[in-house]
Amino acid sequence: MKYRALKNTELQISEIAFGCMSMDLSRKINDELIHAAIDGGINYFDTADLYDQGKNEEALGQALKGKRSEVIVATKVGNQLRADGSGWDWNPSKDYILKAVDQSLKRLQTDYIDIYQLHGGTIEDPISEVIEAFEQLKAEGKIRGYGISSIRPNVIREYVANSNIASVMMQYSLLDRRPEEEMLDLLESNKVGVMTRGGLAKGLLAGKSPEAFLNYKSKEIELLVNEMKKLTDDKTKLSHVALQWILSHSAVTSAVVGIRTKEQLDQALAYTESTAMERDQLDDLGKVLPPAQYQVHR
Repeated sequence: MKYRALKNTELQISEIAFGCMSMDLSRKINDELIHAAIDGGINYFDTADLYDQGKNEEALGQALKGKRSEVIVATKVGNQLRADGSGWDWNPSKDYILKAVDQSLKRLQTDYIDIYQLHGGTIEDPISEVIEAFEQLKAEGKIRGYGISSIRPNVIREYVANSNIASVMMQYSLLDRRPEEEMLDLLESNKVGVMTRGGLAKGLLAGKSPEAFLNYKSKEIELLVNEMKKLTDDKTKLSHVALQWILSHSAVTSAVVGIRTKEQLDQALAYTESTAMERDQLDDLGKVLPPAQYQVHR
């Protein structure tokens, strides 16, 4: 496994990260997967207080007992669960963030969170309050760094300009290249790490039958996948081609991959053995379909 520096921090992040959102909460299966991931070199685990109403954090914390110092834990805040269990409400207030972090720490069974992320955000949020909360938590040692999980350019620009964010988690893939228009260059020039999600585009870039995605029609996706198939071999799966393409961008720190099964973990770990593609091959893949641009929140 290769590692990349998360600039503005002292952290070294594995190129492939473990997305916990869909993981099985069965104690035995969950522990085995996470331990195998660590043994395979994955050191970054991404969860959120919203996932499974906090049980996702609890499961991760349980699995990391005795291994906490070996890994980097990222979680998220901002979606406040309703007391009656009927759903959640967006709450990016300073008071809520300062209270929510303690609950996440308890569920994760840890004294600190490596990267604490705002789970979304709008331009109408009290952004200065959010930043104050994160900076206070950092000063108190409850978090080591902070970031946002957002695809909204206007929101990202505000945090880049007014805070010390270490990372932005955003959707980015061969089928969602909207961040290329402006965001990736902005983040790289400000030494903010990009943690990608959705790199396999709901499985469409890993062998799932083509179907419409964003502004692309199924036939266009089939065309792209056929070009990707030309780059596969005994060691390289479709998913590896998709991930290599993402990680070839210098702004990207790590690709967060959702993992629920041993097969998915094995395929993610096998990425490290995949045949390296040439720069011109990667560039050619990016020319198959025209990149989309953000239409809102600009």
